Amino acid sequence: MSGSNLNRDLTGASDIPQGNWVDRWLPASWRPYARLARLDRPIGTWLLYLPCLWGLALGWQAIGAPAATAPLLEMLRLVVLFTVGALVMRGAGCTVNDLWDRKLDQQVARTADRPIASGAISPRAALVFLAVQLSIGLAILLQLNQPSWAIGAAVLVLVFLYPAAKRVTDWPQAVLGLTFNWGALLGFAAVTGTISPASLLAYAAGFFWTLGYDTIYAHQDKEDDAIVGVRSSALALGPKTKPALVGFYTLTIGLLAASLWTAGLGPLAYAGLALAGLHFARQIRVTDLDDPQACLRTFRSNRDAGLLIALAIVLG
Repeated sequence: MSGSNLNRDLTGASDIPQGNWVDRWLPASWRPYARLARLDRPIGTWLLYLPCLWGLALGWQAIGAPAATAPLLEMLRLVVLFTVGALVMRGAGCTVNDLWDRKLDQQVARTADRPIASGAISPRAALVFLAVQLSIGLAILLQLNQPSWAIGAAVLVLVFLYPAAKRVTDWPQAVLGLTFNWGALLGFAAVTGTISPASLLAYAAGFFWTLGYDTIYAHQDKEDDAIVGVRSSALALGPKTKPALVGFYTLTIGLLAASLWTAGLGPLAYAGLALAGLHFARQIRVTDLDDPQACLRTFRSNRDAGLLIALAIVLG
C-alpha cells in the first residue's frame, strides 16, 4: 500500500461507530471523552472484566461460600465493584494508549479519527481525564480488602508500559496478556485475601487467550502497521498465524483445565470448558486473516468464549 493509498483510506476506515447512543444521548462536549474511553465499544471492557469474574468465581469456590443472604450480598457487591472497575480502568488504559500513539494513530486508517489523534481532545485535557479515571479506579480498589490493594496497584506498571511495547518488541500482545488478565489474580484475592495455584493457572490461561484474540485483532492493521513501523504478533507470525493460534488456544484450554482440577471443581466444569474449546476451534477455522471485518468479528466473539469459561467455573 502506497502512502497516497493510506491517506485515501483514512477517510473511510475509522473504527469509531457513528450515530449510536453517544451521538444520540450525550452532549457534544462529552462525546470525544466517551469515545476516548471506548464507552461505545464495550468489547474491551468485557475482555478485561471476564478474567475478574473467573477469579471471583474461583475464590468463592475456594472458601465454599454458602447460599446465605450475607454472602450473596457480598458477592453482588464485588461483582458491581469489578464491573465498574473494569469499565473505568479499560477507559484509563485506552487514554494512556492513545496519548502514546497519537502521532501513529494519525497515520493508520482505522485510528486516524480517534479523539486525541484528530485533535478533538488535547493531550493536556486527556491527562486530566486520565487522572479522573485513575482516581475513580483507586476509590474502587480501596473498597476491596488490603491484600488486593498491592495487587491492584501493581498492574498500573503494565498499563503504562503496554503502549511502548509495540515500539520495541514483536510481541506487544504478550504485554497486553499480562495486563488484561490481572483480574484473575485480583478477583481471587478480593474474595480470599491471597493468591492460589488455581488463580495463577487461570491467569496464565488468560495470557495465552489474549495472545490469540489480540493477534487476530492485530491482523486488521498489518498493512498500515508495516508502513508506520508498529510491531505486532500478526506481522511476526504472518502465514504461521493459524498454527500459532492452535497453540495459544490449546494452552488456554489446558491451563484452564489444570486450574479447574487444582480448584477441585466437578465434571460439569469440564463440559463447559469443552464448549469454550469448540468456540476457539471455530474461530481458527472460519476467520479470514486478510479480511479486517472478519478479524474484528472473531475478536468480538471472544466475549462469548470468556463467558463460557466463567460458566464452566460456575457449573463446577
